Amino acid sequence: MADLDGLKVAHDYHIDEPFANNKGFYVKGANALDWGMKKHLANIFNPVSGNTVMFAFDHGYFMGSVSGLERLDLLLPKLMPYIDVLMCTRGALRTCIDPSCRKAVALRATSGSSMVQEDLSHEILAVDAEEAVRLNADCLAIQTFIGGDGQLSSLKNLEDAVNMGCRYSIPILGVVAVGKQMERTTKFFKLATRMLAELGANMVKTYYCDDFEEVVAACPVPIVVAGGKKLPENEALTLAYNAIKGGARGVDMGRNIFQSLHSVEMLQAVNKIVHEGFTDKEAYEFYQDLVK
Repeated sequence: MADLDGLKVAHDYHIDEPFANNKGFYVKGANALDWGMKKHLANIFNPVSGNTVMFAFDHGYFMGSVSGLERLDLLLPKLMPYIDVLMCTRGALRTCIDPSCRKAVALRATSGSSMVQEDLSHEILAVDAEEAVRLNADCLAIQTFIGGDGQLSSLKNLEDAVNMGCRYSIPILGVVAVGKQMERTTKFFKLATRMLAELGANMVKTYYCDDFEEVVAACPVPIVVAGGKKLPENEALTLAYNAIKGGARGVDMGRNIFQSLHSVEMLQAVNKIVHEGFTDKEAYEFYQDLVK
């Protein structure tokens, strides 16, 4: 193994300097990718703002019927105009999404756990290349556990998916999963996001944290911030604003949308932050005006 004695801890992230290898294509770290990869990434990240609004509704694959997601067929048509990327399972995609929707698809490609298990870290790669191509997925979402018991197997899933994605020009979204025993520290997120990018993920989904600008600067691919647990609407909008201000290239909201009393209006307010540069206060005022 590498000799760690005397290894210095990085500290100069040059957060005021933009990513240098950015000539030719607007998505961070994608210059050397082929046309097919870039086309999928262009479907995910808006060419004008460079950002994306993902809507995560893949919770049912391990939680079953989730509050707010009982009827995907009724919820999704209302939200569809304000979504850039559908983050979902293949079952939900085939049964509840109109193929004419023209939205990008982040296909959940790992599975095998359920909420009745204490440990959700031992998943398998459940979607092969042929299935991804059949569904015209714009990326495959691979859940990875760093620092937990399932780290080796989940990183193997990621590496297998990256190899498959390179063969078929399908980008990979590495999803940082935080186990119960892991602390959500800046140090952890710097490690996890950098590891996934170094192993070939074309973008990384993670959580917001202190010194988030340093996490972004050290990761050579776009970061999308997870919405996490349900928050009051004003707090969720502040999370989205801080993430974009800190350099994230999008947010992936789930519970903060589908468990909101005004999910359509909330999603519209998130769009204002991600694509139009609204502050959190401006977006919350916009949201309040909509729900009056």
